[in-house]
Amino acid sequence: MDEVYPMPEPTADIRVSGGRRLMGVPWSITLFASSANEGQQSIEAALDEVARLDGILSDYRPETELSRLSAASPTAGALPVSDDLWEVLFRAAAIRDASGGAFDPTVGPLTTLWRQARRSGALPLEGKLAAARAAVGPDSLRLIDTPRGVQLTRPAMRLDLGGIGMGFAIDRVLELLAARGIESALVDASGDIAASGPPPGSEGWKVAVDPIPGSPAATAGQVLLAHAAITTSGDARQAVEIGGRRYSHIVDPRSGLGIAGPAAVTVIAPDATAADALATAANVLGPVRGRTLLENQEGCAGRFVWSVAGNVEEIRELQTSRWPTAGLRSPPPTR
Repeated sequence: MDEVYPMPEPTADIRVSGGRRLMGVPWSITLFASSANEGQQSIEAALDEVARLDGILSDYRPETELSRLSAASPTAGALPVSDDLWEVLFRAAAIRDASGGAFDPTVGPLTTLWRQARRSGALPLEGKLAAARAAVGPDSLRLIDTPRGVQLTRPAMRLDLGGIGMGFAIDRVLELLAARGIESALVDASGDIAASGPPPGSEGWKVAVDPIPGSPAATAGQVLLAHAAITTSGDARQAVEIGGRRYSHIVDPRSGLGIAGPAAVTVIAPDATAADALATAANVLGPVRGRTLLENQEGCAGRFVWSVAGNVEEIRELQTSRWPTAGLRSPPPTR
C-alpha cells in the first residue's frame, strides 16, 4: 500500500511588488502571497481600484463625480452621490470639525487660486482672495443622511479632496487585499503609506521619515508600521518662492495662501484616511495647536519639524506623546 503524505499548506512568504502612476503620483504595493501569480493579480486588482476611485474623487478632471457635483453649485437641495463619495466627504467633514476648519473639503476655490499663483509667481489679488474665501467654509457643504445626499449652498464653490482622497484610496486597497487573503502588505502612494500585517518574521514594516530633505539640521528617522498609516505633509517636494518668501502647496483655508515654510508634519494614524487629512490640518495649525489636535485623536501621533525664520540651518522639532509607537497596532477585529 502506497503511503499518503499530506500536502503542505501554502505559505504566504513570497514577496511580490508592483506599481503604477495613479492620482498624479507613483503608487507601489509590496505584499507577501502564497505565489507570485497570486500576488501579482492582487496588486493589479488593487491598482485598478485606485483608478476607479480616481474617476470619482479627482478635482483635476471635469468628468469625475466630484467635479460634476462641484459644477452644480449651488444646489437647490441634496443631490444623490455614490457610497464612495459620501464616505470620504463624511470623514472629511468630521476632521474639518475636529480641526476647527484647518482641514476643509470646500477649499477648492482657494486651491484653484493658489495653483495659479504658483504658476505665475505672484500672490493672488485681495479681491479674488476675498471672493474665493466667501465660497469656503462648513456652511457651504451639507451632508444629508436620510436619504443620503449632498447639498452645496454657495455659488462658485468647489470641493477639493486632495488632502484626504489618496488616503481613502489606500485604505480601500488594503481592504481589497485582505478580502483576497493577503494579510501582509505595504502601500506607498508617493509618501502616503499604510500597512496591514507585518512581513513574515518581523514586528513591522520599516518606513523612513525624512521631513525636510537636504536640511543638515533635520533629523531623519525610521518608524515601524503594522496595521497603521503614516503621512508627511509639507513643502519638501512642492514649494514656491514669492517675494522672497517660501510657500507650501498646502493652502490655509483661513488665509487662502500657502503655508510658509520650510515645515513638515508626519502623522501616524490607525488608517490612511485619517493620517492624510490630519497631517494637512496639523500643518495648517502649526506645532502647538497641531500637537493638541493629534493628542486628542485616538491612536494618532505626530512629529513636527520647522525652520526658524525660513532658515534650513536652524530647525526645531516637536513630537507628540505617542510618537513613534503608535505605528505598531494590533490587527483590527474581523467583521
